[in-house]
Order: sequence, then structure tokens, then C-alpha cells
Amino acid sequence: MTERGVQGDTLADTLMLEDVLEGLALPQKEISPKYFYDTRGSKLFEEITRLEEYYPTRTELALLRRWTPEWVKRWRPAALVELGAGSARKSRVVLDAMTRAASGNLYVPVDVSGEFLHDTARRLREEYRDLRVEPEIADITLPLSLSVPLPEPAWFALLGSTLGNFDAAHAARLLRRIAGHLRPRDRFLVGVDLRPGPGKSVARLEAAYNDAHGVTAAFNRNVLNVLNRALGADFRPEAFLHRAFYHEAEGRIEMHLVACEPMEVRFASGHVVPIRAGETLRTEISCKYDAPSIEALFAEAGLRVSQWVEDEEGLFALILAKGEA
Repeated sequence: MTERGVQGDTLADTLMLEDVLEGLALPQKEISPKYFYDTRGSKLFEEITRLEEYYPTRTELALLRRWTPEWVKRWRPAALVELGAGSARKSRVVLDAMTRAASGNLYVPVDVSGEFLHDTARRLREEYRDLRVEPEIADITLPLSLSVPLPEPAWFALLGSTLGNFDAAHAARLLRRIAGHLRPRDRFLVGVDLRPGPGKSVARLEAAYNDAHGVTAAFNRNVLNVLNRALGADFRPEAFLHRAFYHEAEGRIEMHLVACEPMEVRFASGHVVPIRAGETLRTEISCKYDAPSIEALFAEAGLRVSQWVEDEEGLFALILAKGEA
């Protein structure tokens, strides 16, 4: 997300306005989580990943450190394409394994936050002198077109339980697009947060989205700052409360902003959106999975699980998949 004012009346601005207004017109008002990630939002999320309550990052990192060297040695990826790269913190584990195995030296980080992405690319070039870093500014919810040719085999990675941010229909659509890029020797590496079970209580899951320091609340409210700056809206972030809970029937965490008072939000375009006191704006879903639900979702998208590993507590799973063709 580039930081532009509303005077930059581009096609991207128009599409963003249409998307936001469409979401706010739904019976359950919604704001897409892709708007979280301006520079401040990206930094806040990185802070969230280091919180004690937020187990997914450290658990996924442990799984990557345990299994990636073995998988890289076996399948020898020549390139890594990471969708929603952020700071590339987890990618470094894969890149380190690729370096040790001398399997390849191309990294293509894809992210919607251009400033954050280029900062990440700069730091990686300093850390890995022989690594080719070719950043792509793109919205992973849209068809992906890479400007750099990929050597074979390549790995496409979707880490950080990002897949969970999509409902079943949109997740299948995203996965089908990824599957469409996979050649016979390519692989898809993905991390998923698991549903509550014997070693994972609902309370532990909900605590990951309701940290004691309020970082997640600040991250949630920041999406309103993004809309204010990009669309000339007049949301007052302080007039909303953060709320996150596990929706058992849907198997997902839902994150909302709750209006503390009635208001009318005005946009530079002239549109006005009324919001009632107590009404919520759903800003994120985070679907949780188990092996059967992943296998069904992957089958619908044309993917097949080849490796499934999880931690001892059953908190998180790391998956390596291939195309069915």
C-alpha cells in the first residue's frame, strides 16, 4: 500500500474506494484485511509476531527450522517466491537452507506494501551477497504475474497462516491461481494455524488476538488511518473498540472494530456511510484448519499434500504440496 493522498485520483484509488464502500454496505460491514498493511500496519504486525501470546510465528519458525533443510536437500528449489512477504523473517530459514544446499539463489518477495517491501529487499541484499532479490509489488488476492522468469524447480510460499484470512471460496480461488503457476517439479509451501484440540484451548487461541499490551488493537484501528489517508475519509479510530473472538461454527477467529457511538463517516468522494452505536466493522477472519479440511480445500484447487508436519502441541502445521497435474 503506497502512502498517497486522495488527490492522486488513479484507477487504484477508484478500485479501492469501490471495494471499501461495497464492504461497508454489507449487512455485516467489512473492511478487507489487505488494507492493514501500510508501513505502520506492517511494522505493528511485525511487533505482534513477537508477542508472548502470539504463538503462530514462533511455532511456524520452529517447524521451518526443523523440516526445511531436509525438504530443500530433497527437492532442491532453485527459486523462492513468497506471497505476502512482509519482513521475510521466515523466508530466511528457507533461504539459509537453499544457500547451504547450493540449490538456488533467486528470491521473489511479493507484497502489497511497496515501501516496506523495498526496505526488506535492501536488507536481504546486504545479508545475502549472492542472492538475487527481485521484489514484486502486488496484491496477492488478484491474479499474479511475475516479471522475472523462474528457474525450475521453484517454491511458492504462503507463510504466517495468511491462507486463513480468506473464506473457503476465496481461499480456493487463491490456491487455484497458485496451482496454475506450478510446474511438475515446483512446490507450494504453506503454514496453517490449527483448530482447537486436546493441546490447544479456545482461550489460548483467542489470547493470540487480544494481547495484553494492546498492539493488536492498535493494528486493527490503524486500518481506519489507512482509509482516511488514501480515500479522504474521516473515521475516528479512537471511537472504535477492538474485539476478536473464535467463531466455533465457522472454525475461525473474527476480528472487529466496534463503534462506541453513532456516526456518519464521510469520504472525499462525497459518499457518506452511517454507522450505528454498537455496530461492528469486521476487519479480518483467520480460518483454522485440520488435515481433512486442508485436503478438501487443496483438492478443490488442484493441489495435493505431499508433506504435513505439526508441532507436538498441535498448534500449527507446515505443508508442502504439489500440483495434481
